[in-house]
Amino acid sequence: MSGFKLVGIAGSFNRPSKTLALVRHIADRASLRYGFTSKTYDLHDLGPSLGRALWRKDLDEQARRVVDEIVKADALIIGSPTYKGSYPGLFKHLIDLIDPQELRGKPVIITATGGGDRHALMVEHQLRPLFGFFMSHTLPAAVYASDRDFADYAVSSEALSSRISEVIGELAAFFPEARPVIAAAK
Repeated sequence: MSGFKLVGIAGSFNRPSKTLALVRHIADRASLRYGFTSKTYDLHDLGPSLGRALWRKDLDEQARRVVDEIVKADALIIGSPTYKGSYPGLFKHLIDLIDPQELRGKPVIITATGGGDRHALMVEHQLRPLFGFFMSHTLPAAVYASDRDFADYAVSSEALSSRISEVIGELAAFFPEARPVIAAAK
């Protein structure tokens, strides 16, 4: 095991969720490849205090624990469902509760899901600038998945699996001392 921690956050409340399924799938594959420990969360895991919090100190213990996991992670996987061409407001509120210095220099895999290809640029036009503000290192390959890329809330598309392999490979530049456990599984 490498000792590095990977945290995934899906900006969705829905369960089951294609966004959470995508984030978990990427986290599982990256963990297998590099020996990372990983945890994934969605907005449901943060609980009701997220919507009431004006400041991080206003979050309840459960939500503070999730935010602490996010900021202490060595790398992040961010996933957002696409609503009307952007991320959900409560997801943005979660990100707003994080001090920009806490994500500075952190490698971030950006992902999004949507009903069709119409929203595919959401990762480039919404998520990349958001994490650019935090001076995070968003990896060059972004992952967008539409409904046709899933079967029963599981990644089923070869094209999507290939894109996921590409972005997982890009993590190697940030963790040269992490020794691959196995070749990236499909």
